[in-house]
Amino acid sequence: MSGERVDWYTISRRLHRLYEGKIEVIPKVPAERQEDYAIWYTPGVAGPAREDAEDPEQTFHNTWRWNTVAVVSDGTRVLGLGSIGPEGALPVMEGKALLFKALGGVDAIPLVHRARDPGKFLELLELVEPSFGGVNLEDIESPKCFYILEEARRRLDIPVWHDDQQGTATVTLAGLINAAKLTGRSLREMRIVLVGVGAANVALYRLLRAYGVPAGNIVAVDSRGVLHPERSDIEELRKKNPWKYRIAIETGGGWRGLRGGGIPEALEGADAVVAASRPGPGVLKPEWIRRMNRDPIVFAEANPVPEIWPWEAKSAGARVVATGRSDLPNQVNNSLAFPSIFRGVLDVRARTITDEMAIAAAEELARFAEERGLREDYIIPSMEEWEVFPRVAAAAAAKAVEQGVARLRLSYEEELERASSIIKATLEKMRLLREAGLIRPLPEDVERAIRGLGRRERG
Repeated sequence: MSGERVDWYTISRRLHRLYEGKIEVIPKVPAERQEDYAIWYTPGVAGPAREDAEDPEQTFHNTWRWNTVAVVSDGTRVLGLGSIGPEGALPVMEGKALLFKALGGVDAIPLVHRARDPGKFLELLELVEPSFGGVNLEDIESPKCFYILEEARRRLDIPVWHDDQQGTATVTLAGLINAAKLTGRSLREMRIVLVGVGAANVALYRLLRAYGVPAGNIVAVDSRGVLHPERSDIEELRKKNPWKYRIAIETGGGWRGLRGGGIPEALEGADAVVAASRPGPGVLKPEWIRRMNRDPIVFAEANPVPEIWPWEAKSAGARVVATGRSDLPNQVNNSLAFPSIFRGVLDVRARTITDEMAIAAAEELARFAEERGLREDYIIPSMEEWEVFPRVAAAAAAKAVEQGVARLRLSYEEELERASSIIKATLEKMRLLREAGLIRPLPEDVERAIRGLGRRERG
């Protein structure tokens, strides 16, 4: 595979040391003369300071708050690295902030911390809330991540999003919508198996239910087998992981009422499988894919190695295959969701992000790809198709207005124009900084490697 010929880890370590970080804060106002500082700082700043103290909502007009989110992590479940702590999480959160700006025009601040206790974590979010227009939770261990998201959404008056849950689920839903169309199915009638019942698939289950998929059409499988109401650990789940417990009770072992077994038994007669479990290969086996219905849909989302390689799934009869890798077709990349969804909710000053808003975003992603022409190797847009981001922003914003959780009322068309303008301006600023040499170019050997990789992928 072309992606395996490039040592991205070594290149990334070298460039992180060279650039000393990926983002910085620069002024956005004229600030050169003594009089300029009198406006932006003392004595002039006392004017907006008094206004904001009297009416905190004015901070969304007078400060960066309208366009700024905190990317918050305790470093307890970072990528495929596990619990590596806040320092290990910092370069990842900084990378997330880069994507926020480059893809959505959103200013994002990495905020890693040592508050592993859920109560202290939530207290931290409440304490810093006045500085931000939204919170993006990231890389938090399960099941703690579910509790923190639910509580933070309840306590804070700004949108809170956990990308490992909602972002992955939103893009997966978009892919499933189009995979169903390609295979002549209705998603709401499909039989779906979820392999792995962690952050991504718990959120996907919730979105599928909200989208209209009956609970009985879903089978969930964790490391101990099929979830069902009579499992020996059901009471333990009820106490320690009520989110997984709820799935066990509601699905009842799926359309066959399974009371045991694991992945192979669950896949019998299934239309689609979404695996978000542990890196493979071998987590899903070709002979198990053969047990599925005709033209099965296989999403193997583990990184860096999917639960089954696409060519193995295809040889076993899979019609549509998606993974989490950028060097393979149909990448389920949550970067398609979080920058644009936050662009939309920030622009309408939303107080929360609902499941219905995530579904609206997923439907817009799916619609964009469908308009470009669905193929077995193209069911989801790519990150390079920047035109998709304003559309997803507009879909999320319009749904926020419809649901009454927006402070500002913008139509789909108004937000589409606003989001397009902001994202275009961000891209233009980046271009001008590169051309002026203020963003230094990549070293020549790295640039040659990237160009060579691009030629191999196109070839």
